[in-house]
Amino acid sequence: MSTDTSPGPAPAKAPAPPSTRPVVQPGDRIFAGSATGAGILILVVLAGVAAFLLIEAAPAFVAPAADIPGGNGIVAYIWPLVFGTLLAAVIALLIATPLAVCVALFITHFAPRRIAQPLGYLIDLLAAVPSIVYGLWGVAVLAPASVELMTWLQDYLGWIPLFAGPVSATGRTMLVVGVTLAVMILPIITAVSREVFLQTPKLHEEAALALGATRWEMIKMAVLPFGRSGIISGAMLGLGRALGETMAVAIILSVSGAVTFNLISSGNPSTIAANIALQFPESTGIEVNTLIASGLVLFLITLAVNSLARFIINRRREFSGAN
Repeated sequence: MSTDTSPGPAPAKAPAPPSTRPVVQPGDRIFAGSATGAGILILVVLAGVAAFLLIEAAPAFVAPAADIPGGNGIVAYIWPLVFGTLLAAVIALLIATPLAVCVALFITHFAPRRIAQPLGYLIDLLAAVPSIVYGLWGVAVLAPASVELMTWLQDYLGWIPLFAGPVSATGRTMLVVGVTLAVMILPIITAVSREVFLQTPKLHEEAALALGATRWEMIKMAVLPFGRSGIISGAMLGLGRALGETMAVAIILSVSGAVTFNLISSGNPSTIAANIALQFPESTGIEVNTLIASGLVLFLITLAVNSLARFIINRRREFSGAN
């Protein structure tokens, strides 16, 4: 009886698991690098603009008050401009935002398709009109036509500081500037709001209607809550344009430099952008540094507005149509 002691065949090795790492295509690497480079470039440009403004504005902040135009110091020079900038932009925003939301709702939920599409194109075309054309329209058409309305406001609402008067004979007032800026930012807010309203989940809308809600109740319960962050984004984009608008304000506004809430009189503060456009060609030395300092303040205001908008939008990030 023999015993076979030779070793048996070696066990077969298990196949290696397939690699789970995705294969990166050259096009993906190129696109990722381009996107990253573009993002870094934007930050570099923004930092360069901020550095330029800080360096050029520094002499105005340390100069004696007598050297600043007006002779009262840098704060006294910039404060009326900041006030006028914010006042004109807020008036425009208060007028344009409700109107833009209503137009967007009409296009998306009320108008027939054969009317909604041409109306949407028409609203978008308003954004392509140059600002100087709006300024000419404001000073030649809107300003004279508003004198009668401002007279009525003074007669019946003159106890409100906004309409205390006396009424400007030319109509070139802060109220006209606000209305003109509202027309300018209307297509921006409308376009953003319209696109957000169109993204409202149909399931939400149909569920609200199935429960017996009217069309307005459906919009109030489903569409507006979903599009709230989009409305805020559009409003902030419009506010950014209103804050930086130059030519329309420079053409329309009759400037006195006074800080006042009176919207219908001839005494009005200027805005930062319009003041820079009007004063820069004839300025030299410390005057240029002062104008750049006011531009730095406008830069900071715009940055603060955008940061506030981002904070508000981030609070709504968790809300989605699937929730």
